[in-house]
Amino acid sequence: MKYLLLLAVIVAVLWFARSRSGVAQGRKPTPTPPPPQPVLACAHCGVHLPRAEMVAGLRGLYCTEAHRLACGDIA
Repeated sequence: MKYLLLLAVIVAVLWFARSRSGVAQGRKPTPTPPPPQPVLACAHCGVHLPRAEMVAGLRGLYCTEAHRLACGDIA
């Protein structure tokens, strides 16, 4: 019976040591999300889009190339 108890203690110590080492080196930190982008309105229809998705013209920013041309903004 004492050998069974000794074996259980050894297994528990090994399991604990292995789980602690996995925490220290095995897991990667979660990546940080990209910073928020400004959301702007289309100069033609007023639809709000992120700045990166808009089409730039001489008179403002547009949601599509068709709206830029509809406003007569020929760049």
